[in-house]
Order: sequence, then C-alpha cells, then structure tokens
Amino acid sequence: MADSETHPQNWNAFAEQWNEQFLDALETNMEAQAEFVESWSETVEQVSEDNEISEGVEGYARAYEVWMTASQQLVERVNDAVEGEEVELEEFRDIWLNTANEAFKEVMSTTAFARMTGETVGDVLEAQQQADEAAETTLKTLGFATSGDVVEVGDRLVELERRQHAVETKLDRILEELSE
Repeated sequence: MADSETHPQNWNAFAEQWNEQFLDALETNMEAQAEFVESWSETVEQVSEDNEISEGVEGYARAYEVWMTASQQLVERVNDAVEGEEVELEEFRDIWLNTANEAFKEVMSTTAFARMTGETVGDVLEAQQQADEAAETTLKTLGFATSGDVVEVGDRLVELERRQHAVETKLDRILEELSE
C-alpha cells in the first residue's frame, strides 16, 4: 500500500517539475521571439531599398517558421511524456538551441542583416576612435606619454640606429684604408 501512495506523489512532483520547466521554456521562447521581432522590426525600419526589405521580411518569415516548428516539436514531446514515454530534459534544451541557431542563420543570411552589421561595426569603430582620441588628450593633459609619443620615440630610435650603423660602416672603411 505504501508503494501505491508513493507513486502518485512522485508522479505529481515529476509532473509539477515538468510543467514548471515547460512553462519556463515557453516563457523564454516567447521572450526570445519578442526580442527577435523587436530587433528585426528596428532593422526593417532602417532599411531603405525595396529588395532589401523584401529579402529581410522573407528571412524573418523563415526564422518564424523555424520557431513555430520548434514549438510544435515541444508540444509533441510534452504529450509523449504525458503519455508515459521517457523524455529527457536535455531534448528540450537541444530543440531550443538548434532552433535558435537555425533561426539566426535565416536572418543573418539576409542583405538587411549584413548592412545593419556593417553599420554597427562602423559605429563601434567610430566610437572606439573617439575614445582613443579622448584618452590621448587626457594623457597629454596629465603630462603622461601617449601611445603616439611612444611610437614617435621608437621611430626616432630606429632612425638613430640606422644612422649609427652608417657611421660605423664609414668608420670601418676609413680605418681599413688607413691600415693599408
């Protein structure tokens, strides 16, 4: 009798854990989709050429199909678990990870994404250049050597070494001629 009482409790705990994990995964999926849609709509708003917009929308549609297929797979696997089939939690994680990779590939292969990425890289490089200039100005103001100063000193040292070598070579020739 104790076994029959323990079994429902274990099943209830298992089902409760399963439901919590499924709801967490579903919530994470919805958040990811919302972020994806928001990010994509921002990109589409910035796109100016019609063919880029069309291609971008097609990429988004393909990515959306991938997410919907994953959602369907998850529901099927949850039903399988409810019917008694042993389903490991890692399978759910794998479905989400594979889906995310596939969806992002669909989006990243578009011209709109490439343009947006190029603009972002350009903005980052510009910000980095401004930060470098600000750091250089601050260092100069504080009386510290800047990387530009160090490079200049290095260049001068190389030039001095070159000249010294030339003088040594001439001196060696003069000494040879005097010793003959």
